[in-house]
Amino acid sequence: MLGSTHGTFTSDLRARVVACGEQPAGGRAAVHGTAAVEGDTDVSGRPLHAPVPDLDRLFRPEVVAVVGASDTEGRPHTGITRQLIDWAGRVGARVVPVHPTRTTVFGIDCVPSVTELEARGASVDLAVLLVADPLPVVEELAATKVKFAVAFASGFAETGAEGAAAQERLAAAVARTASAGSGLRLLGPNTNLNAFERFRDDLEGPAIALITQSGHQGRPVFALQELGVRLSHWAPTGNEADLETADFLSYFAHRPEVGAIACYVEGLKDGRSFLLAADQAARRGVPVVAVKVGRTATGARTAASHTGKLTGADRVVDAAMRQFGVIRVDGLDQLQDTATLLARARRPVADGVVVYSISGGTGAHFADLATAAGLRLPVLSPARQDELHQWIPEYLSVANPVDNGGHPVGDWRGPKIIDAILADPEVGVLICPITGPFPPMSDKLARDLVDAAERTDKLVCVVWGSPVGTEDAYRTTLLGSSRVATFRTFGNCVAAVTAYLDHHRFSTGYRSPFDEAPRTPSPSLRKAQALLRPGERLSEHAAKQLLRAYGIRVPREQLVTSAAAAVRAAGLVGYPVVMKASGTRIAHKTELGLVRVGLTSASQVRDVYKELTDIARYEEIDLDGILVCQMVGRGVEMVVGVGRDELFGPTVTVGLGGVLVEVLDDVAVRVPPFGEREARDMLAELRGRALLDGVRGAPPADVDALVEVVLRVQRMALELDDELVELDINPLMVLPRGQGAVALDALAVCR
Repeated sequence: MLGSTHGTFTSDLRARVVACGEQPAGGRAAVHGTAAVEGDTDVSGRPLHAPVPDLDRLFRPEVVAVVGASDTEGRPHTGITRQLIDWAGRVGARVVPVHPTRTTVFGIDCVPSVTELEARGASVDLAVLLVADPLPVVEELAATKVKFAVAFASGFAETGAEGAAAQERLAAAVARTASAGSGLRLLGPNTNLNAFERFRDDLEGPAIALITQSGHQGRPVFALQELGVRLSHWAPTGNEADLETADFLSYFAHRPEVGAIACYVEGLKDGRSFLLAADQAARRGVPVVAVKVGRTATGARTAASHTGKLTGADRVVDAAMRQFGVIRVDGLDQLQDTATLLARARRPVADGVVVYSISGGTGAHFADLATAAGLRLPVLSPARQDELHQWIPEYLSVANPVDNGGHPVGDWRGPKIIDAILADPEVGVLICPITGPFPPMSDKLARDLVDAAERTDKLVCVVWGSPVGTEDAYRTTLLGSSRVATFRTFGNCVAAVTAYLDHHRFSTGYRSPFDEAPRTPSPSLRKAQALLRPGERLSEHAAKQLLRAYGIRVPREQLVTSAAAAVRAAGLVGYPVVMKASGTRIAHKTELGLVRVGLTSASQVRDVYKELTDIARYEEIDLDGILVCQMVGRGVEMVVGVGRDELFGPTVTVGLGGVLVEVLDDVAVRVPPFGEREARDMLAELRGRALLDGVRGAPPADVDALVEVVLRVQRMALELDDELVELDINPLMVLPRGQGAVALDALAVCR
């Protein structure tokens, strides 16, 4: 487990954290990018700014009303009431029990109903609802000035359609409180007591704020306090009838004590709200680490049954999180280690990683894992290696990994070796895997690493591989240090260090994707809207006209309805030509034999016209005509498309085109808006990216033209959000560098 330091990146403003546990006086995170102005909307009317809810009185109320409070031993509400009273005492709040028949609970005077709260002069910040049906109480709260309510009751959207309807009624009741002037916010239903846990107040340094939809899944992160890691908040969001993950994400990103936000997400209530909140965190340099379940169909079904929310297409979720710097991890152990490292470690001064071990085999094993994960292991300079060989035998390798052979760690040489490695300007991270305890040498090695970490501004990591974990070198020396990041497994160390370096690369000069969003319609929009047919699929010819309206190049072509017109069109387009059937019901022309290429004469054109119309008649396909098209030179076939995700709205996809898109599924996805850098990153993700650079003597493709098409398609997705369900350009022929890209075929479906 980790015990490290982390300060997020610096800018012209003072760094949010300059060292572990150190906050600049009055300082806060540097804000990167041009902040969207509250109230701004993009061209489709969607907001570009996440409101930051004031949740202070939820976590630190002055007066807490416990509705349904009990002190009858053996009753479930009694234990909850007792816990709430204890928690209120710790945070300095006064408890007001609410019960229709009791005069006191645990010796505290009762109020008979929530409607009496204001009449009794109880200005309540938080109402905790220990009732099976919170709806009547929420409706009564509309007449009060209670700011927050928590509903523990289950039996809502997680149970199916009937429960979902009940949850909608509850959400509507909360919404009505706003119009009544109360502005009540609700946590839950189907939540728990995690927000009211006992948080240690004796720990220092940047803290982790925790958001979970399943309370039990947050337990491992909460337990980090026992290893000296500070936790500041825990938001158990439950079914999110009102307050959702995004609300807490925005709030925690603005808390000065929060160094990282750890999330366990089963389903997102609203994808756009989540991204706006993640943008708030990214602007302020606050790392967000998330376990998002639903990678598989089974996981998605289970998550939906538990929280009653959409899990979203996982590929889209993954891409959207990467766009906004959310670090997605696979398990709770990685969530613990990665969040802790990101909360507490300084900004890296270099991205080079050195593996230092007492065993050549251990070093080689770890180096393989680190390199496979994309970490850079620079070869130390000859001068540095000569220096290390003053203390390490010549027959051992010190190039990186550095193998000391064991004996030097037991004497005066140990600290000199560590300091020499850390002095190398290419080294930003030193990782020392200790596969098992071997006192007294391992004890001294641990102490030397801790002492060195105190002297350097670089990250020092230790992997303590003992399965026991009771050793003094681990429990006292390593975990007692706030400057060394201590892990128990190789895999978690590699994942956390990779996330640490990636986060800072991402954060440096972060420009919000929402700053790239167009605010006003382009001149293309009106032209495009005139071509759309509500509820219909466009023919290839009509879809290409749509592309042309947005400045996307298509071949010279004419739509004809006779053989004679086809011959005239071929002469105008220029031989050789391609002929295709065009109609709204044709999705896969090649499979039906409705495409002919390389036609070089008028007789061929006349014959093919008859063949294509005969096939269409036999297949009972309605045609709007036959396309006579320019035959475009060879290039790299790509696909660019627009889809619609039920959580995030419009999406843009790019990948290898032609039949390869179906065979290899080699595509990258993004959620608009995004800029040129993100479009280029999409191409870099493709396994077939090398094809664009030219292979086996082929010339490099016009990548700039491809990027321009992706950006134009993105603009189309944003502007036609309410009118375009799907767009598929396949293939988009990307010609050699400087020659552009041409959409050879297209399909569009209107809403």
